[in-house]
Amino acid sequence: MQTFKWLDENFSGVTVAKIHEMGGVKEIRINIEAGAMMKEHMAPGAIMVQVLRGEIDFAVGEKIIRLNELDMITLDANVKHSLKALKNSIVRLSLSKNDDVSRVFNVLK
Repeated sequence: MQTFKWLDENFSGVTVAKIHEMGGVKEIRINIEAGAMMKEHMAPGAIMVQVLRGEIDFAVGEKIIRLNELDMITLDANVKHSLKALKNSIVRLSLSKNDDVSRVFNVLK
């Protein structure tokens, strides 16, 4: 048994941390400061994005979906998307085990 803490009050731009990897899934915490963005990118596998705290705009092409606390969205592989924090936000990103976490870090560059 393991316990994981998702709460992290550090909001300085966008920060990413791998929280856990088990079975076929990697769990990533993304802290996004209000007004900060993750530029358009895509994942090679399906993803799930859940807002644990705050509020974000999740853009897919021209469509913008507002996600509030505890809202979640799923996205198929190879779909371009971006995120913008409207408030300081903590986001849970679930990736396929075959996806490389370094790809997420590279989005920040």
